[in-house]
Amino acid sequence: MADPATYRPAPGEIPTSPGVYRFRDEHGRVIYVGKAKNLRSRLSSYFQDVANLHHRTQTMVTTAASVEWTVVGTEVEALALEYTWIKEFDPRFNVKYRDDKSYPYLAVTMGEEFPRAQVMRGAKRPGTRYFGPYGHAWAIRETLDLLLRVFPVRTCSAGVFKRAHQTGRPCLLGYIDKCSAPCVGRITPEDHKALAEDFCDFMAGDTQRFVKRLERKMREAAAAMEYEAAARLRDDLGALQRATEKNAVVLGDATDADVFALAGDELEAAVQVFHVRGGRIRGQRGWIVEKVEDVTDAELVEHLLQQVYGAAEEAAALDARTGAGARGGARDVVPREVLVPVLPPDTDQVTTWLTGLRGARVDVRVPQRGDKKELAATVRANAEHALALHRTRRAGDLTTRSQALREIQEALDLDTAPLRIECYDVSHNQGTYQVASMVVFEDGLARKSEYRHFTIRGPEGDGARDDTAAMHEVISRRFKRYVADRSRSGEVELDLEADDVGAGGDAADREAQRAAAVAGYVPRSGEVDPDAPTDRRARFAYPPNLVVVDGGPPQVAAAARALAELGVDDVALCGLAKRLEEVWLPGEDYPVILQRSSEGLYLLQRVRDEAHRFAISQHRKKRSKGMTVSALDEVPGLGPARKAALLKHFGSVKRLRAASAEEIATVPGMGARTAQAVVAALADGRTTTAPDAGTDTPDAGSDAPATGTAGPDTPVTDAAIVSR
Repeated sequence: MADPATYRPAPGEIPTSPGVYRFRDEHGRVIYVGKAKNLRSRLSSYFQDVANLHHRTQTMVTTAASVEWTVVGTEVEALALEYTWIKEFDPRFNVKYRDDKSYPYLAVTMGEEFPRAQVMRGAKRPGTRYFGPYGHAWAIRETLDLLLRVFPVRTCSAGVFKRAHQTGRPCLLGYIDKCSAPCVGRITPEDHKALAEDFCDFMAGDTQRFVKRLERKMREAAAAMEYEAAARLRDDLGALQRATEKNAVVLGDATDADVFALAGDELEAAVQVFHVRGGRIRGQRGWIVEKVEDVTDAELVEHLLQQVYGAAEEAAALDARTGAGARGGARDVVPREVLVPVLPPDTDQVTTWLTGLRGARVDVRVPQRGDKKELAATVRANAEHALALHRTRRAGDLTTRSQALREIQEALDLDTAPLRIECYDVSHNQGTYQVASMVVFEDGLARKSEYRHFTIRGPEGDGARDDTAAMHEVISRRFKRYVADRSRSGEVELDLEADDVGAGGDAADREAQRAAAVAGYVPRSGEVDPDAPTDRRARFAYPPNLVVVDGGPPQVAAAARALAELGVDDVALCGLAKRLEEVWLPGEDYPVILQRSSEGLYLLQRVRDEAHRFAISQHRKKRSKGMTVSALDEVPGLGPARKAALLKHFGSVKRLRAASAEEIATVPGMGARTAQAVVAALADGRTTTAPDAGTDTPDAGSDAPATGTAGPDTPVTDAAIVSR
């Protein structure tokens, strides 16, 4: 734990202007982001007597090692910059908003040539308009099925669309008039996009325009004695009315509003929002909030509005840059009224920010009477129910995780709780297809974005001789990156005079900080330019508190030897053996035995099992890839397109082997030199085997994250298998 006085900025150095500040830990990782009307006043409050601070704030300031700030022109700019930094750095001590489930949306991909309507979950994409969220996917499909009679937009996948375009025959929906069949040219791209925009307008609440248009066409058809056409229009009108009636009117005068409510205690809260468009509830969404910082309800509401509408700002900006924006997108997201349980501390700034996003006036207020107050009470009841359900499902979860980390700390005699744990496992099939996995748990929870997998190369490039050699290689490669990144982080100009090392603390503190500066990275307190390049330190620059290897004394000894060779002595190490679930420490003759009912042992088991699962999944992918290579893979200059062209022309490798170079050269895209190479490769009967090492996969030599949820064996497709 650091003394805040060691990194406190000098008196008078902090400006009194509005701005945004961020605290960093000893490794340069941002752990907290905040904003202030007066930076000097706000930051000074963190450097008072630690005993007077809230216990969460105490933990934050003693974990931090530096503070930096950025001055902005207005408080509205501070609001936007704070959201940007929170999203970019994901600070540990900021309030976390977690969806209590993955809500489905009705999405229309307006950025495509032929927009597609579909059910979509997960992160929002630029150029796509979203409606909802809905409580259930079947509710979206029912609504979509009704509206396709009137708005027959494309709903098929890219593969189905391409196949229909190639064959000239539409899918079933095209035959039953629930798709305008742009795949076969029944409608032009421009007309189909206009149809999709009408569909979006209807979903956004502009329903009466389409109802009146259908009524007028129905009367005109009946007057012209076109009774069959009038009957179809009548059925279309009924479909629109049924789709509209699915959501009862809750607010009159076609009100557009988002109604927020929250319920909670000092540790966590549940937040709910009802999206009302045209007076009807068009969607509902909820979050569970862990209060890792000391916040009031008003501050929580401000953070919530940043969370909900800040993403809309980013999507709108990206759409504007790519030219994929959709009509009315900003107004769909930000309504005319935002009804909240309590007003945020800076209501005027929040209102100005939302008005800028919408492009029209937005009112942020607390409902006082009438239908809106009754609806707000209903939303609060939903929030209370969601919180009760969350507590039932995760009773004692936070306490359990804290207990597990504390038990591991005590059992392994660590200085601090292992907030970041990395676990490594090796998987292979009798020495072939050797891979290793690295999984990461932070605060007792899996952090899948940090997972990595390694291809084991070995000294000769053909794999390691055994599991211990593989473990030594993996640990060496991972921590070589840590040492290198730490060195690069320390390659800054450091003036080691006392005034620059720290403005507070005694001589011993400053001397310790000066020594740390010589050894490597030392965070510096001070002002940062908002336009300066973002400090994107590599993920491997952050060391774990604990490394766990899957195995017993041999694997632990190999990992310890790798760490010692690199001079890494600030990372704890242990191994978990499967047979008796024993915890082995380096150089110890006897294991550490944790009780079977221990939460600490249970957490180590979960970490080990997750590493094993991830290693197995990567091994299966590598093995499947090795089983789908062909004799053509080694022909220089022959890529996937020309391989597919050869197989399509000749039908099989057997017929291709019997062909001459002149016949092969007649295939479109093939030249005489490549044709000769193909003949030579097939004449030699050469086939490829699975590469054991050197495969380009995300590992310690790549910053690309590996997939966090790997499935079973990769399916073998007809296009992938080539007969030898």
